[in-house]
Amino acid sequence: MIIRESVDVGGRDLTIETGRLAKQAGGSALLQQGDSLVLVTVCASPDVRPGQDFFPLTVDYIEKTYAAGMIPGGFFKREGRLSEREILTCRVIDRPIRPLFPEGYRNEVQVTATVLSHDRENQTDVLALTGASTALMLSEIPFDGPIAGVRVARIDGKFVANPTFPQLPKSDLELVVAASEQAIVMVEGGAAGVAESVIVDALLFAHDAVRPVLALQRRLREAAGKPKLAFTPPQPDQALAARVWEVGRARLAEAVDTNEKMARYGKYSKYKKEVVAELVGEYPGREPEIKAAWEEHKYKYVRERIVKEGRRIGGRGPRDIRNITCEVGVLPRTHGSGLFTRGETQVVSATTLGTSSDQQRVDALTGDLFKRFMLHYNFPPFSVGEVKPLRGPGRREIGHGNLAWRAIEPVLPGEDVFPYTIRLVAETLESNGSSSMATVCSSILSLMDAGVPIKAPVAGIAMGLIQEGDDVAILSDILGDEDHLGDMDFKVCGTRDGVTAIQMDIKVQGLSRELLEKALYQAREARLHVLERMLAVLPEARKELSPHAPRITTLKIKTDRIRDVIGPGGKTIRGIVEATGCKVDVEDDGTILIASVDEEAAKKAIKMIKGLTAEPEVGRLYVGNVRKIAEFGAFVEILPGTDGLLHISEMSDKRVNKVTDLLQEGDEVVVKVLSVDRMGKIRLSRKEAMGKTREDVASQDQ
Repeated sequence: MIIRESVDVGGRDLTIETGRLAKQAGGSALLQQGDSLVLVTVCASPDVRPGQDFFPLTVDYIEKTYAAGMIPGGFFKREGRLSEREILTCRVIDRPIRPLFPEGYRNEVQVTATVLSHDRENQTDVLALTGASTALMLSEIPFDGPIAGVRVARIDGKFVANPTFPQLPKSDLELVVAASEQAIVMVEGGAAGVAESVIVDALLFAHDAVRPVLALQRRLREAAGKPKLAFTPPQPDQALAARVWEVGRARLAEAVDTNEKMARYGKYSKYKKEVVAELVGEYPGREPEIKAAWEEHKYKYVRERIVKEGRRIGGRGPRDIRNITCEVGVLPRTHGSGLFTRGETQVVSATTLGTSSDQQRVDALTGDLFKRFMLHYNFPPFSVGEVKPLRGPGRREIGHGNLAWRAIEPVLPGEDVFPYTIRLVAETLESNGSSSMATVCSSILSLMDAGVPIKAPVAGIAMGLIQEGDDVAILSDILGDEDHLGDMDFKVCGTRDGVTAIQMDIKVQGLSRELLEKALYQAREARLHVLERMLAVLPEARKELSPHAPRITTLKIKTDRIRDVIGPGGKTIRGIVEATGCKVDVEDDGTILIASVDEEAAKKAIKMIKGLTAEPEVGRLYVGNVRKIAEFGAFVEILPGTDGLLHISEMSDKRVNKVTDLLQEGDEVVVKVLSVDRMGKIRLSRKEAMGKTREDVASQDQ
């Protein structure tokens, strides 16, 4: 049975269909807005792998190029590994749905979202997010949904749900929000330095916008949903749990009070082994249950201590921020570098400046994109004291790097002000809580050290929230452990004036506006504290670029002179590069970028290009070559490919009977431009340049 229903979202129909495609999947849904279609399927393994102690959820979002009438680039002409955009969308889907599976569920689940059609107007990532929830609701898999996704933008002061691609450039805020009927569960996005109150308004607007979509999923479930598989979470043995608490309480308290991460983890491991050794005789064969009880007690103990006593791991208070140290110029041969250390989290960032030819070309369903700002985040295993093979960036690294990129991009200077391609690389050297926010801070320091004229410095802070009944604690600058055991992990980046990026994962139901505002304003307080520490080291961007950075000079020529610079087959521009060692990029609009660390070489390249593209100026002297003799005068080439007429009456201050009495073809002569008419015809005079030499011509530019 095919079922298709529509609701209005952002003034356009959002249609969800089931029962026609992918019927052998556990659940499937086809979502459409405009001519953009996404098919989302979900399947679960019937059995649990022996010994598996985690929930294996896989989310894949795939953009097929045929969806936009395109053929993939490259040699193989077939979609390969996921692009950065696809990976980021996978994360946006995974984060809100993962907590909605039952505690203890261990069957493998795979969600696959495939873009089948793309109209280059309606975005497909939020469709895939809603589709994942719909497919799970229709399937037999236990799932505490529904949720729905929406993108919110603010255009001309008004919020818009699911804005189109053409609308987004006009917005000063863009958030992707996932929400259930009770609460917002995930937020990802950025803004152009907007106030915290605007963020809260946008979130509440998003929640209202998805309510019809949530109701639609409920109706589809009632009409076509499969019976849910019965699943009973494993019930812990309360007597065993009480014994673990009795034996391990004092040891757990000691471990939690240990400030240093590796020492604390060492105590956790040591004391857990001791508790297991003491109780395994009393509970033979139940070692996994003893370990699980220890972890559950650790979770409850830390949370209760925070909300009841205001004491966090290591003894900090809820608003306390770990010690911060900042350094710049730590990598002498880079164009800029910054080292940011907050507690046991440390990141070094390096800035590299390049030309437009260094921009990243991105193949997208909306067409080719060029990125002049790149931020690459790395998280090597040694940063957390682990041994793992290095296999390139994973989904987590892509996601953290994108969050930092989103935070910094709004404050970068425009290309007309700073015509450089900018690449930032952030290396995580130590991690104990929010290396992504440390990346933002170290990267800003690095940019300022490089002399990039940013509009305003940006800092980031990771916040947490723990709610036990009516007791709520908002935590500034959370540790990794506080991230795992908390009810809301949110990262906020911004300037002194407003927010530039935000990421939230919320587990509690019914988060009020008051609590959201309180959390965001506490984050602002923490952000300003971090900014103060950063600016104490480097108050503003350096006035000069690093001596190792290329100096880019911009020239503007007429578009019809581009061919003169490039030459046949690129011969002319290659000659300039070989002669000077400079990097020369020519844009389609006639902009020429000359980059070199050698100032004299750059001047030489500029002179060569100006010589090829210069336009004749009335009243200016030129050294020309006689190309052709006529009865009424001579044609003199004053610039490459540019001739002017030197009439016989303008050859001398005395009467000239024949042109050949004064000039022959090939002669060099100093002339002055008298006029250039609308057709481009040039009148020259030797008479008004009498007595002038090559030196006089050259001195005009001094």
